[in-house]
Amino acid sequence: MLTDDDTPVVVAYSGGADSAALLALACRAGRCVHAVHVDHGLRPESSREAALAVAAAMMAGASTARAVRVEVGAGNLEERARDARHEALEHARVQLGAALTLLGHTLDDQAETVLLAVLRGSGLAGLSGMPARRDAIARPLLDVRRSETRAVCSELGVDVVDDPTNHDRRLDRVWLRRELLPALSKRSGRDLAPVLARQAARVAEESDHLDRAAAAALHRAGDPPSARALAELDRVILRRALRRLVGPPWIGGDAVDAAVDVVMGLRRAAELPRGRTLARHDGVLTVERTVTPSDTVPPTFGGT
Repeated sequence: MLTDDDTPVVVAYSGGADSAALLALACRAGRCVHAVHVDHGLRPESSREAALAVAAAMMAGASTARAVRVEVGAGNLEERARDARHEALEHARVQLGAALTLLGHTLDDQAETVLLAVLRGSGLAGLSGMPARRDAIARPLLDVRRSETRAVCSELGVDVVDDPTNHDRRLDRVWLRRELLPALSKRSGRDLAPVLARQAARVAEESDHLDRAAAAALHRAGDPPSARALAELDRVILRRALRRLVGPPWIGGDAVDAAVDVVMGLRRAAELPRGRTLARHDGVLTVERTVTPSDTVPPTFGGT
């Protein structure tokens, strides 16, 4: 994903070592790089930090750099911030005509993601961690250690911006990174990050297999799909088929159970997250989507 190519890409640029190394490597691989810094507006000084990140990205070789200000909705702070960030990056990618959005997640991030999924009781999809490529999002550094990205920045003389939120142990991921994962590694007598990353890769293979089976079953059920045909499926395949039918952002937990009830005729409709409703009419399933203000208001752009 960092091979020589003149296709424009967006690099999600926080200014930290991971995204700075990714941006520098992408530029040196001959890519036309548009750096996009997402400002979540969670701290008073974030606007100043965004301006510094834009300047640093240009110094590192980006063709263009811009800051994007987003609003983080109510709910789980980390999840809502991630969703807002991804929506803003996709909006920027389309606007800039870029083929891919590159994210600087490393093997260490993958290990943390898997462990967070364990703590939250996630299913196979969560335990699979982050994919190296999905749709227009790519993670070229997913097999690289965080220490290696710092070494790349040092070797190439790339400036790194320290994000204060990376030290806020009130955030689940920071607490896990700073306390839980080191404690588990010490207890087990080995570095657990590669172990968790390998586990994620194995689980992802099995999860992908089930997804392909679910996609085939959904296709056989027709368009719109027959509730009766889906009701005959194994529950594991049915849940995945319903996730595909509803589409991203992917539903889980109680929302999937409610969707299954609709298929089984236990209820006529189920209201799902993000203004979506799964309904059963005349034996077929339909998904209705309600447009919300957050769907229509684009992020605020700034920079060069």
